[in-house]
Amino acid sequence: MQRGSDRMSVHRDDEMKHELQGLLRSGHPTRSEEWNDPEPAAEDDPDVMYGPVTPGRGPTYLEALRLELARNLTRASFPASPRELTRTLRRGNAPDALVENLERLPHKARYDNVQELAVALTENGGTGTDGPPAR
Repeated sequence: MQRGSDRMSVHRDDEMKHELQGLLRSGHPTRSEEWNDPEPAAEDDPDVMYGPVTPGRGPTYLEALRLELARNLTRASFPASPRELTRTLRRGNAPDALVENLERLPHKARYDNVQELAVALTENGGTGTDGPPAR
C-alpha cells in the first residue's frame, strides 16, 4: 500500500521510466535534439562515443597546447613577439608553465595567431631553437 508521499504519481513515474529506456539500453542519448536530453553533454566531457578514453586516444599535445593558449590569449593579442605574449599571459594570470615555455622562444620571432605559436612551442619543445622566421 502506497501512502501517497511521493512527489510524482505512478503514471508519471512510468512515463519517466519509458523516456529513459532508450538511454539505458543504448548507453547514449537517443533524442535528436541535445537540449531535450535528460542531461546534455558538457564541453569538457571526454569523447567516449567510440570507446573508453585512453592516453593514446586523447588530444595530441599540439591540440591541448593550442586550447590552453586560446583560453588565455585573444585575437587582439596577435601579431606579437614572445615578450609581448608573455606580458599578456602574466596579466591574465595564465599558468606558469605556459609562460615559461614562451620565454624560451626566440625574442625576434613574431606570431600571427595561436596556431603558429602552438606549432613553434611544440616543434621547439619550448627551448627557443629554430623558431619561425622573424618578421
